[in-house]
Amino acid sequence: MTIETALRIIAGFAIIISVLLVQYVRPWFMLFTAFVGLNLLQSGFTNWCPAMWVLEKCGLRHA
Repeated sequence: MTIETALRIIAGFAIIISVLLVQYVRPWFMLFTAFVGLNLLQSGFTNWCPAMWVLEKCGLRHA
């Protein structure tokens, strides 16, 4: 698995979890959804995301 694939999986999982938290716990969890979206937007422009550093330390490679 590459870093890019892992990032997509993590982002998708985070969005699904945050939507479930908004629905069943509190609407304020929409801020978490917005944070994930902003992080995806930022990484689209910079080609870097904080999770990339963690995934590199875990031994994943770039595509």
